[in-house]
Amino acid sequence: MTTQCSVMVLAVLPLLVASGAEAAPVASYSCRADTKFGRHLLSLRQGVDAKAPATVPPNTRFTVAVDLKPGSLPAEVKGFKLKEVRDLSLRVPIPANSSYVSAKLSGGSGLNSTPTVHLDRGVAVIKVAGPIPGGANYQLPSLSVRLKSGRRGAVIETRLKGTSYDDPGLTLQAKIKWKFVTITAPVSCFPDPNPALTRTVVR
Repeated sequence: MTTQCSVMVLAVLPLLVASGAEAAPVASYSCRADTKFGRHLLSLRQGVDAKAPATVPPNTRFTVAVDLKPGSLPAEVKGFKLKEVRDLSLRVPIPANSSYVSAKLSGGSGLNSTPTVHLDRGVAVIKVAGPIPGGANYQLPSLSVRLKSGRRGAVIETRLKGTSYDDPGLTLQAKIKWKFVTITAPVSCFPDPNPALTRTVVR
């Protein structure tokens, strides 16, 4: 039973945050699932588009928009049932050479909860309580962050949060069922690689 449940976690979780549009840029996450059967490494993908002005004057307000693409959850994989996903958190740091003004969410569907965004120690955190049931289509909300540019000559780059499993940028809880056993697997992820999503020069 231990081996089969472990295989289930590895089979299901790479599909939990799936790219919606093939043409969209895709963020690749290295992830670790912690279960009572041990730790397992896997990969997740999230389609994401981001936009920001190429140049801004110093001490000027501007907006960085991060558009997260639609995805879907499998109902089952290899006979194992994915019951739901809960407590998804996605983190986007406030870029260096800028200061935070405000953040808001728009859109999103199939989430069975109202997403929220808040600033936590220089990081914009999107939270989706869910639950998102297995087999469902969904779309995470788009994030708009209002920033104020810094000094002339500085470069402002938007990136996703995360450098390791202990410093994650994406976390979630996956509830999965095998026969009469239901387990919850906490998943911690960081972007690997983590290229800049936007680049703005202060002129």
